[in-house]
Amino acid sequence: MPDTTLVRRARKVDRVLAETWPDARCELDFADPFQLLVVTVLSAQTTDRRVNAVSPTLFAAYADAKAMAAAPREDLEQIVGPLGFFRAKTESLLKLSAALVEKYDGEVPARLADLVTLPGVGRKTANVVLGNAFGIPGITVDTHVGRLARRLGWTVETDPVKAEHAIGELFPRTDWTMLSHRLIWHGRRVCHAKKPACGACTVARWCPSYGTGPTDPAAAAKLVKTQGPA
Repeated sequence: MPDTTLVRRARKVDRVLAETWPDARCELDFADPFQLLVVTVLSAQTTDRRVNAVSPTLFAAYADAKAMAAAPREDLEQIVGPLGFFRAKTESLLKLSAALVEKYDGEVPARLADLVTLPGVGRKTANVVLGNAFGIPGITVDTHVGRLARRLGWTVETDPVKAEHAIGELFPRTDWTMLSHRLIWHGRRVCHAKKPACGACTVARWCPSYGTGPTDPAAAAKLVKTQGPA
């Protein structure tokens, strides 16, 4: 069991982040579990904004797994081309859609154990889908969540699965999905990888890594981003 003091501090940070980012949510646009699964897979190595720009065209042409599994490769490549790595991403979508059709009659399963058997779907993607499409709590350990959890002293783990379990021990299960959103929003806007805006951080007083970035409020304020870049 984690230290009681650490649990209290971590939950205080989450409460403050909830006040700081009341609009925190998944920044990928989607209308159903299939769309969320696809856009989450596409978001690797590109920005949410770029994915949101191509997804209306993608889903207008291929609205479900059966349609996408039968899509001509060249047509898919043209649609996802602006995202980079378009051949690999097209291959991922074709394999993923085919597996959904073959194993689950085209429906996205609502179990972690099933989701991670799909091509290109790991625990991170599975937890995004479970939490945001099905309301099943999960911790999404992307680069932001992992970085912030270590900076805040919640874990020293760099392995995403180990970090996921360590973070989960500090919070009620019902909080996991929103906790992930708040950490991602804070990581994208304030607690940057290379130069965090420490002097503009609302949870600085509970952060053992305070001082990693500029502590001067004016200098830090210039680093704060009004929206997530990725």
